[in-house]
Amino acid sequence: MTTVHGPTVGRRRLRSALRRARDAAGLTQEQVAAAMDWSLSKLIRIEAGSVSISTNDVKALLGHYRMTDQRQVNDLVELARVSRRRTWWSQYKDTLPSAYASYIGLETEASRLSFFQSSGIPGLLQTPAYARAAVTAASTTVADTIGDDEIEVRHAIRMRRQKEVLERPDRPDVDVVLGEAALHRQTGGPEVLREQLLHLAEMGRLPRVTIHVLPFTVGDYAPQGPFVILHFPDEDDSDVVYLEGVLAQDVLDRPADVAAYRQTFERMREMSLDPHKSLAKITKVAGQLG
Repeated sequence: MTTVHGPTVGRRRLRSALRRARDAAGLTQEQVAAAMDWSLSKLIRIEAGSVSISTNDVKALLGHYRMTDQRQVNDLVELARVSRRRTWWSQYKDTLPSAYASYIGLETEASRLSFFQSSGIPGLLQTPAYARAAVTAASTTVADTIGDDEIEVRHAIRMRRQKEVLERPDRPDVDVVLGEAALHRQTGGPEVLREQLLHLAEMGRLPRVTIHVLPFTVGDYAPQGPFVILHFPDEDDSDVVYLEGVLAQDVLDRPADVAAYRQTFERMREMSLDPHKSLAKITKVAGQLG
């Protein structure tokens, strides 16, 4: 089993392994919950990966499933231990939407991130000023307007994400498709946008970062809301899609859903300007703001 460095991927891998073990034992969730003296909802949450599970509970489950391969048992117990490890974002767990917290964990272990944004810049590539303006603008569109302290927290999380993902030794490939509108929407004002576009062009020249601009001239392209496809280095960890919205976020891992978003991303990338022309476009628009 490939080493798992973080709790989110560890929990995903563990949930899949436990479901497979139960299926191999020929048991239903109801039967297992009754035998373990658990509520059915506890087992459902464990197999969904929405809660962690103690190492003792894993050992008890695997014993009930009659798993005799000691190496496999040890691997799964280690996954349970990893999945309960505290992370830098654990301090924000009471304020972060659960889907966003899951995304942060997955993002820190992904080997490739494929972003689509129709009218904004992905958080990983935002300048501090643009990020603050974007967070502030988003805060005024939710049902319960958040205060200045919460804005500071969300801004701090976004900046920390950049450090944790882009500065790690095995940083991921970043592939971005931006709708041209993202280059013109003056989040924070013209000077903030100009700085952001120059930063974006600089990032696009770095190894392992590719930026494509989807021009206005392509016409209708069945625009989607912002989404990210996360790819992982181990074949046991299937791709995931994160949907980013103002009112709700979601993490999708059903193969059919992921395949549909992957196809959409590839189609929009094919319609986009190539990376060289995209950077030239970004730089030109920045110059017009100067």
